[in-house]
Amino acid sequence: MSKTILALGSLLPAEMETLERHFKVVRMGRKSDPEAILREYGHEVSGLISSVGSPVTRKLMEALPNLEIICRYGIGVDNIDLAAAGERAVAVTNTPGLVTNDTADVAMALLLGCARRTMEGDMYVRVGKWLNGPMGLGVTLSGKTVGIVGLGRIGQAVARRALAFDMQVAYYGRREKPEFPYSYVPDLIKLAEQSDFMIITVAGGEPTRHLIDGAVLRALGPQGFLVNVSRGTVVDEAALVKALEDKTIAGAGLDVFENEPHVPEALMKMDNVVLLPHIGTATQETRSRMGQLVIENLLAHFSGQPLKTPVAA
Repeated sequence: MSKTILALGSLLPAEMETLERHFKVVRMGRKSDPEAILREYGHEVSGLISSVGSPVTRKLMEALPNLEIICRYGIGVDNIDLAAAGERAVAVTNTPGLVTNDTADVAMALLLGCARRTMEGDMYVRVGKWLNGPMGLGVTLSGKTVGIVGLGRIGQAVARRALAFDMQVAYYGRREKPEFPYSYVPDLIKLAEQSDFMIITVAGGEPTRHLIDGAVLRALGPQGFLVNVSRGTVVDEAALVKALEDKTIAGAGLDVFENEPHVPEALMKMDNVVLLPHIGTATQETRSRMGQLVIENLLAHFSGQPLKTPVAA
């Protein structure tokens, strides 16, 4: 008898077909009745697939007494109660590495959107404003400093792209990484003071909650731009809204928000903010590879083989 997998969300169609060839799959979508699904299938679920926006809490795990493995369809595991998983000896995996380049590309797209006003320019043409005269000027990237908060895989990929734009790179992290030729700044406020653009690429979760607060934004200053492609919780969203309203900073490019998919109305009314619906990994190729890795981890676990990408609980 095949193992039962509870899918909180869905892989791409081809990967879902593959998943369903190997396992009995129970899907829990946004319109599902979760309590009814857990009552019917909870005791037979051995594996769980989690995606962004689908928290895996202690309570959910308690409703799945035979749960053996949680596979995160993505890199961040801040939506999973790792302590509860560890207590139950439930394995946890994610899909690191695969999302790096696409997420870094989106970071640069947001940077360009802020500096060169590409989104605003598109609308300027579409609504006919160009007929009345040229649009306002943007900001040059060459020679400017990009401050990267978190020089992990994604931060490193952002740095490489920034160098291609003839930008200076500095970074903040828990420790210096001397193998990279970038300027290490151990103080976040000082990094903000030095940065024309601050790009957030750290992991989410409580350790980084509201890491970017009002003080950091004030240090970034009225010529500075903030770009966030990590987690919405890393930025104090209320402080960001105020900083933008007060012109404390020049603008922001955001792919993530504190309460997704809900975005503060104040942000949506601002023309110095570029907003994206959390599309950092949203390409056909990457999402397909992510789904394949999820399946590989499930197959490895249930066949007694080493996991491809285990996460320490």
